[in-house]
Amino acid sequence: MNVSDYFKLKAAKVDEWLGRLLPAEDEAPETIHQAMRYSIFAGGKRLRPILAIATGEVFGAEERELMPAACALEMIHTYSLIHDDLPAMDNDQWRRGRPTCHVKFGEAIAILAGDALLTQAFLTLAGYETANLDRKIRVISEVARAAATTRALIGGQVLDIESEGKQITSEQLEAIHRAKTGALIRCSVQIGAILGNANESQLNLLTKYGEKAGLAFQVADDLLDETATSEELGKTAGKDAASQKATYTAFYGLNGAREMAARLCQEAIDAAKCVERDVRMLESIASFIVERKS
Repeated sequence: MNVSDYFKLKAAKVDEWLGRLLPAEDEAPETIHQAMRYSIFAGGKRLRPILAIATGEVFGAEERELMPAACALEMIHTYSLIHDDLPAMDNDQWRRGRPTCHVKFGEAIAILAGDALLTQAFLTLAGYETANLDRKIRVISEVARAAATTRALIGGQVLDIESEGKQITSEQLEAIHRAKTGALIRCSVQIGAILGNANESQLNLLTKYGEKAGLAFQVADDLLDETATSEELGKTAGKDAASQKATYTAFYGLNGAREMAARLCQEAIDAAKCVERDVRMLESIASFIVERKS
């Protein structure tokens, strides 16, 4: 199966599970549940849950554990996008080709929708059935660590905000994006491996794959922000440059960023190959990350 067909198949599966795991739109209070579903079903790539699924499938992880964990990652990712778009943050009007959550529902409901998705993610992780409680606790711990402040999602967002308009080093640039973007992508691969009972050597190699793929994703994002149109992106193009954000294209130029994305992609693939399992889909996903057009 090629990577495009794989994404379509698994994204549909993720959406099916999300539909069951999230409160219904008509469940009181209706407005918050409508806002949560509006944002999560806005048509994203589902990269993070699909990375978890693809990694779990390498080791034969059970669907009853893998799918709830994968969906929890998408809930956390979507919460971060809702908050990222807020007027106090990036003040974006468009996300995935339609009005952002705060434009559609108002700022207060958007804040609460993000809060609710983060909370729902951990309800989902706590609630799935398993015969191995130690493994479940480890998954919850890894997801919480990736969403937190130390070398993680929220901490990376803080560093990103504080770097706007400032000259930073290449080490600081990498620290921002290892945390802001990379932590959740790395975690996606890790929980797939954990749920499939990968050994520690395999987990370490896949952690390296996730780290390299996460950075490659951000470099590719920075390139798209400079070269793609708003229609292609489904959000406002060129906004990072206008906000004087720390980006790989600003630091290395377009050609340098392209070379870096290609190198990171190859390093991710090389790490995955050392697992000595059938990792062809993980290799294809790494290539997709740097070749995508949106």
